[in-house]
Amino acid sequence: MSHQTEQTEQTARTARTARRGGAAWALVITSVAGFMAALDNLVVTTALPSIRKDLGGALDDLEWTVSAYTLTFAVLLMFGAALGDRFGRRRLFLGGISIFTGASAAAALAPGIDSLIAARAVQGAGAAIMMPLTLTLLTAAVPAAKRGMAYGIWGAVNGLAIASGPLIGGSLTEHISWQWIFWLNVPLGLALLPLARLRLAESYGTGAPLDITGTLLASGGLFGIVYGLVRGPAEGWTAPLVLTGLFAGGALLAGFVLYSTRAKNPMLPMRLFRSRAFSGINAASMLMFLGMFGSIFLLSQYMQGVLGYSPTEAGLRMLPWTGMPMLVAPIAGILSDRIGGRPVVATGLFLQAAGLAYLAPVTTVDASYAVQLPGLIISGIGMALFFAPASNLVMSSVRASQQGVASGANNALREVGGALGIAVMASIFSAQGGYETGQTFVDGLRPALVTGAVVVALAGVAALLIPGRGRAGGAVGPAEPARTLETIAG
Repeated sequence: MSHQTEQTEQTARTARTARRGGAAWALVITSVAGFMAALDNLVVTTALPSIRKDLGGALDDLEWTVSAYTLTFAVLLMFGAALGDRFGRRRLFLGGISIFTGASAAAALAPGIDSLIAARAVQGAGAAIMMPLTLTLLTAAVPAAKRGMAYGIWGAVNGLAIASGPLIGGSLTEHISWQWIFWLNVPLGLALLPLARLRLAESYGTGAPLDITGTLLASGGLFGIVYGLVRGPAEGWTAPLVLTGLFAGGALLAGFVLYSTRAKNPMLPMRLFRSRAFSGINAASMLMFLGMFGSIFLLSQYMQGVLGYSPTEAGLRMLPWTGMPMLVAPIAGILSDRIGGRPVVATGLFLQAAGLAYLAPVTTVDASYAVQLPGLIISGIGMALFFAPASNLVMSSVRASQQGVASGANNALREVGGALGIAVMASIFSAQGGYETGQTFVDGLRPALVTGAVVVALAGVAALLIPGRGRAGGAVGPAEPARTLETIAG
């Protein structure tokens, strides 16, 4: 059977099963799954003291409870998306949920720090399969004219999960126990499995053979770079393992790019990056996560360690930032449908940069909440304006058959940006200040926030490079125009 015939049959199967799932069910299922995966990026941070008290372990062990998830999540994202394209997105989505749910239960039951780290690594693998498929399954279920609204709600839920991880983790740890930050995923996962099986329509990508060589090169390269970035602040940037990870990772990624330009069926076709739309939104996404992750990581500690708030109190005071996506992101999705995604995304990024720039000088050892509030609100609005239109730009910048690859690449770059952000911000913080006193903390926090503002502003500049509505810049290969799933099925 020829590749073209196989792809035609897979497209026909997608069309025949499209009726079994509804857009509303797809939105609920993919949003909850995305929430689970995104939440576990930062949910552990406020529980680390309690985990150390119960399970023991050195500081490096505690750091691995965070980085083990980030590493496996980042390095396996594109492979998870490729598996879904080849063997069925719903089928792999169910597998990812099962792995993630089982690993969450194992983490809650972990008898020691080593078993907890192992469970967190498996959690990241499940999330890497599950997360990129949420967007492709949602896109297949929602009519093209309504995708802006759907992406807005999906983005609101995921944005809330990323930013509210410290609040949820701190509240569960403070009022119940740290194990519940993992038990929380179990009932959600068990509820999603039958719903996804019954309510989501199966869909496929190109049906091309799996790119094993490209997968190994990309995964190894991302693992080396993310490992080096995560471990650099703790072990020193000149430590042998850190330097080996960074240089070997860079070499493997260079090899991946060279290989992908020549391979017959590459996992990530390099021709996609010839599109200004695809290149611009991915650069903006990575830079935005770099500035956002590092800032939230330090600001949550500032509110607890310097201002004296409990984990729950600090999380509540971050709500003007973290809760804003629930209010603004759906509106952003509608705006992107009407005026295009580029102006909405760029405006959101510049607003977030302005919010961080405002917060830098007002953070003092005795700053009142009223003084901080404008910066939190501005940053929250900016983050909310980014998520939904960014998702729309990613998915519309490639062919329908390449949306799984695009989603995996975008999520991988976001995760790398987040790991880089924490590493860079922590290094700036350590160089200019420290944890000794409230004043030394503020001395390190201020330049870190300025750096975050500059990086997010650069993300805004990258967003402006995306072609506007009606201009050429969409994805894709020279011989085939971008097509929606509805066009193919029709």
